[in-house]
Amino acid sequence: MKLAFSTLGVPGLPIPEVVRLAAANGFHGVELRAHPEEPVNPATGAAGRANAVAAFASAGIEIICAAGYTKIAAPGDDALVLAELRALIDLAKDLNAPFARVFPGGDPDRPDESDAIAARRLGTAAEYAAEAGVRILLETHDSHRTGAAAIRILGPVGHGSAGAVWDVMHTWLGGEQPSESYAALAPHLGYVQVKDIASPDDTTPLPLGKGILPLSDCVELLSRHNWDGWLCWEYEKRWYDGIPPLQDLLPEAHTHLSRLLTESA
Repeated sequence: MKLAFSTLGVPGLPIPEVVRLAAANGFHGVELRAHPEEPVNPATGAAGRANAVAAFASAGIEIICAAGYTKIAAPGDDALVLAELRALIDLAKDLNAPFARVFPGGDPDRPDESDAIAARRLGTAAEYAAEAGVRILLETHDSHRTGAAAIRILGPVGHGSAGAVWDVMHTWLGGEQPSESYAALAPHLGYVQVKDIASPDDTTPLPLGKGILPLSDCVELLSRHNWDGWLCWEYEKRWYDGIPPLQDLLPEAHTHLSRLLTESA
């Protein structure tokens, strides 16, 4: 398995500094948050995209994902959602990123309708993504936070260019054990987001290994099944101003994840 981190932990940080942090701390990949407040997003022009690609390539760091905010299960006009999703796919393609991340965002009071909307849109967008050489990954989040919920969308789509991001916090908070989440998501799994929190009632981000999430169980499970993808640390500094900066925690995070990989080998 390979180690990455998300720029959600360093919102608005210039690309050269993101590259420097990754290289200095032993990470080989970065999940780029593709939000308008970030230096690279779907509105960024060709020159900005090319400069980002060159900066990462110069350090041997991979951009693993353009992490967007499209809500594929949300009520509303398909055309608007698909246009937003195509723009995200184009960004991922231009960044040489294999993945584009989306959220469910469905109506919790109408789960069947949300499933159908999401599957319809994702199936259509998967064809466009396939031509671009990009996989759209649905994150286990909000209305579809468990593996069981995510495959209600991914199963009917049945397309190789549609997959999943396993956010271990959300599946665990949704009541799934790692073995259950993996069993549901394995055929679709793009990469795994790891994090740590104090309790189900307090999701303030903690340094890896300082909270209660079953990270060692997840890594051991992935290793046992010879899964060889990305473990991406998502430290949600964006919404928690009072927590330590990600920059200060990167060395410890890399050490912790490396230790989990060694122990599970």
